[in-house]
Amino acid sequence: MRGMISAPQPIAVEEGARILANGGNAFDAALACAFMQFVVDPHSCGVGGYLVLVCRPAGGSSSQLVIDAPALAGSKVTPTMWEDRVIGPNPGGWGYFLKDQVNEAGYSSICTPGMMRGMDWIYKRWCTRPWSELTAGAIRAAEEGWVVSHHLGTRWKEAPLYYEGMSMAQKLKVTPSASSIYLKKDGSTYEPGETIVNRDYGQTLRRITEHGPEDFHTGGLARDIAADLEAHDSYVTAEDLAEYDVREEKPVLTSYRGYTIQTASPPHGGPTLAAILNILEGYDLSSMRHNSAEYILVLANAMKAAFADRNKYLGDMRFVDVPLEWMTSKERAEEWRDHIRAGKEIDTARVQPGSPTTTHVSVVDSDGNCVSLTHSLGSSSGVITPGLGFMYNNSMVNFHPYAGHPNSLAPRKSRTTGMTPTIVYRNEKPILVIGAPGATRIITSIAQVIINFLDFGMSITDAVLAPRFDCQGDTIYCQARIPEFVCEAIRKKHRAHRLVQSHGGLALVHAIAIDHKTGAMKGAADTGADGMALEV
Repeated sequence: MRGMISAPQPIAVEEGARILANGGNAFDAALACAFMQFVVDPHSCGVGGYLVLVCRPAGGSSSQLVIDAPALAGSKVTPTMWEDRVIGPNPGGWGYFLKDQVNEAGYSSICTPGMMRGMDWIYKRWCTRPWSELTAGAIRAAEEGWVVSHHLGTRWKEAPLYYEGMSMAQKLKVTPSASSIYLKKDGSTYEPGETIVNRDYGQTLRRITEHGPEDFHTGGLARDIAADLEAHDSYVTAEDLAEYDVREEKPVLTSYRGYTIQTASPPHGGPTLAAILNILEGYDLSSMRHNSAEYILVLANAMKAAFADRNKYLGDMRFVDVPLEWMTSKERAEEWRDHIRAGKEIDTARVQPGSPTTTHVSVVDSDGNCVSLTHSLGSSSGVITPGLGFMYNNSMVNFHPYAGHPNSLAPRKSRTTGMTPTIVYRNEKPILVIGAPGATRIITSIAQVIINFLDFGMSITDAVLAPRFDCQGDTIYCQARIPEFVCEAIRKKHRAHRLVQSHGGLALVHAIAIDHKTGAMKGAADTGADGMALEV
C-alpha cells in the first residue's frame, strides 16, 4: 500500500493517487490533486487563491509548522473605505452586503493571491517529483476538456440565497473571459456530464511548469496579472505580488482526553476548534445518547462559547493582539462551562464571514507523511484576466467593513477564515488527518467528527457520515437526518432549524484514520458532494 487520499473531487483524488502509485509522497500527491482541483472546481480554488497546510512529515512530531499562504488585502485599501457602502450583515453569516457588491465580485473583491508561493514553499521543502509530473493531469484536463460534475452543475442552477447576494452563475457574467469559458453561446451554464475546455488555464499551468511558480509573482505571468488588475482599479499592485511572503506559523496545539490536536493558527479556524474541544472535555459525552437533544444542546453551547471569543478577538496576529493562549486555555474552557451550567446567555455578536466554496485534500503515505491541505478562492470574484483562464479570489468579502474590529481592513492584512486542517495524535503518533471546505461550519463539523471518532469509537467512515449540526449564534442548524422529535425537544430550550439537506449543507469533511499499532489506513469522504477516498 502506497497511501490514502480523500478529497471532494473524484478526478482530483485519482490524480493524487496516480502520483502515489508512481512513487511520489503525500506532499507530491496533495499538490497534484490541488492542481486538478483548480481546473475542475473553478469557483472553489485555483492559482488565484490561497492555502493553509497542517502536516506531519515522516519522522516528525506534532509540533510541525503551519504553512499559511493567505489572501492579503491589497496595499491600496484603507480601513474606512467601505463604511458608507454597507447595506447590512448577510443573514446567513457570510459577511456583509455592500452597495454594488464591491466586496463579493469584480476587481474590487480581489486580494493578493498566495497559492503559488505557498505551493512553491511546500514543493521545495518536501516534494520529490518534478513540477511537470504534478501539473500534467491538470494541464491535460484543461486543454482536452473535463466533465462537469453533478455538484458543480447543480450549484450553477442555484439562485442567490438572499436578494443582495450573488449566485455562482452570476459570477460567470462578471467578466467576458469568464463568460466565454464557462457559459454556452446562449448564455446558459453547462449541465452535469457535459465537457468544458479551458485551454487558457492549461497554458497558464504550462507557464508555471516551465518557469516555476515564481512566474506568478515576479515573472511574465505577474506582469500580465498586474497590468489587468491596475487597468480595472484593483486594490492589488505589482508590488503586492512581488513582495508576498508565505507565513511559517506554529500550530495551535491542545489536548483532548489524552490525545494531541494539531490545527491551524490564527486567523483561521484552529483556535476555535481547540476552544470547542477544551470546553467539551469537561463533559462525559459518551454517556449521552449520540445526537440526542441533551447531547446537541451541550455541543451547541460549547460551539457558541468558542465563537463568542472568536468573533470578539480573532484577527491577523501581525496586525492585532489576539489573546490566543487565553482563548485556547483549559482555564478559559472552565470559565465557559461555569457560564453554561449557570444557564447564562452566550452573546456571540456578529458571526464572522467565510465562504462555503473552498476545497480540501487529506493524504497519508506509507512512509508516514501526513498532509491536511485546505485551499480556496473564497467563492470566486468572477474575474478572469484575458488569456489566463483562472479566476481570482474574492476574499475582500471576508473582512469586516467597519474600522476598529480585529478583522477590519488594512493593507496586506489577512482576514479570518474557517479553514481548519487538523491532525490528531495518540502518543505522538498521528491517528487522524482531517479537513473540510465549508466556511466557519468547517470548525463545528470537524469537532463533531473528532468526537465521533474518539468519544464514541466510531469507524472513520461512520464518524464522517453521522448526521451533524452547527451552532454559531441564536439557532442550531440540524441536517434533516436529525429527527423532528429531537428538534422539538431542543426547541424547548434553544431555537433550532432543520436544514433541507440530509447530507451536506454544512462542511464536507474528508479524513484518513491511521491505526496507531499497525499503521493501517482507512479513508472517508463526505457524502454531501461528489468526493471519495481512495487507497493506493
